[in-house]
Amino acid sequence: QVQLVESGGGSVQAGGSLRLSCAASGRTFSSHNMGWFRQAPGKEREFVAAISWSGGSTYYADSVRGRFSISIDNAKNTVYLQMNSLKPEDTAVYYCNEADHAGNVLHAWGRGTLVTVSS
Repeated sequence: QVQLVESGGGSVQAGGSLRLSCAASGRTFSSHNMGWFRQAPGKEREFVAAISWSGGSTYYADSVRGRFSISIDNAKNTVYLQMNSLKPEDTAVYYCNEADHAGNVLHAWGRGTLVTVSS
């Protein structure tokens, strides 16, 4: 089993930066990806970014490409999301999860970490 714990959220003004962390405990599979997702108030959860365990492949939603950067530290079993040039529309609860080849998440959603961007 795998447990995922998100951290690093907080309140920031537009244009600011924030770095989120996702610590994974237990075994994960190198053939799968780790991803970040977010859910804004009144909206569905959406994909933000993903990275292969090797760190060789990354993927970004159009809304964050060029502003966010995902990375991974295999030794620490931790995935990071560096968020720059934050906008009010980035306000959401951010979650991490492992996904298979088809894009299906493999574990129960954690509590996430709240990011609030004010104008």
